[in-house]
Amino acid sequence: MNIVFLDRDTLSPQTRLRPPGFAHSLVCHGGTAPHQIAERIADADIVLVNKVRLDAPAIASARRLKLIAVAATGTDNIDLAACRSRGITVSNIRNYAVNTVPEHTFALIFALRRSICAYRDAVRAGRWQASGQFCFFDHPIRDLAGSTLGVIGDGVLGQAVANLGRALGMRVLMSAFKGRDDMGMLYTPFARMLAESDVITLHCPLLPETRHMIGAAEFAAMARKPLLINTARGGLVDESAVGPALEAGQISGAGFDVVAGEPPAPGHPFMTLQHRPDFILTPHVAWASDEAVQALADQLIANVEAFEQGCPRNVVTG
Repeated sequence: MNIVFLDRDTLSPQTRLRPPGFAHSLVCHGGTAPHQIAERIADADIVLVNKVRLDAPAIASARRLKLIAVAATGTDNIDLAACRSRGITVSNIRNYAVNTVPEHTFALIFALRRSICAYRDAVRAGRWQASGQFCFFDHPIRDLAGSTLGVIGDGVLGQAVANLGRALGMRVLMSAFKGRDDMGMLYTPFARMLAESDVITLHCPLLPETRHMIGAAEFAAMARKPLLINTARGGLVDESAVGPALEAGQISGAGFDVVAGEPPAPGHPFMTLQHRPDFILTPHVAWASDEAVQALADQLIANVEAFEQGCPRNVVTG
């Protein structure tokens, strides 16, 4: 069984990729450019891939291909229709980030709510000595207890974030889908969530109906000047509207771990916000605790072994 990993470097170097428990050859490429894909998968029975795009022509070039094992939850980089037409199974990774993403989400929330980065930078600049006293009050510090957390997305990660919020004494609003008013009493209408939240955090997939679900109109409706946190998917927020919302005081801060197009181009709107103490951009690492990445790698190989044994799991299509 020939196995090819197209972008091994998207997993941390300390992550162990154990060999599958059956006869095989495994070739790992650190990364793969578009023009290299067809040659590298031409004789592959199984392709492991994280972010490399496998479109219909690339899939058609791999005549032996039986399984695409995606080293991520999202499969938008795979032409699933082409896989269905060829009878190629696609599997993904599930529920591995239930701790790491919620923890990163709250790391961003704490850092912004308590102005951690702003005070660190002020100390570096000598402001503490210049103050002449035991502390100084240049930046806002707010407790989370008693504040309201709006959660968009009610899957495993959204629910885990909601549970952390409740543990910290926050009032939690699970948001209804935008434009929906038929989801029942457990969900807060989207417009009301915007108006009542002190922190808004996104944990939903990027779909046509969720793309740019938050933009200029939604920022204008955020009555309590909340923090906006996105550790889910780039494109959920109109990223060109974030800077103006910060400038206008419509939100009190923004923390993003994802961008539409990664890495962002030098001219991306977020790159002009790096000087602001109320904005934090991390490089899509909310998922990447050592524990979570190892769990992902172990699940990836388990998916391959299950397929080889004739009982595929975590099947997206097949």
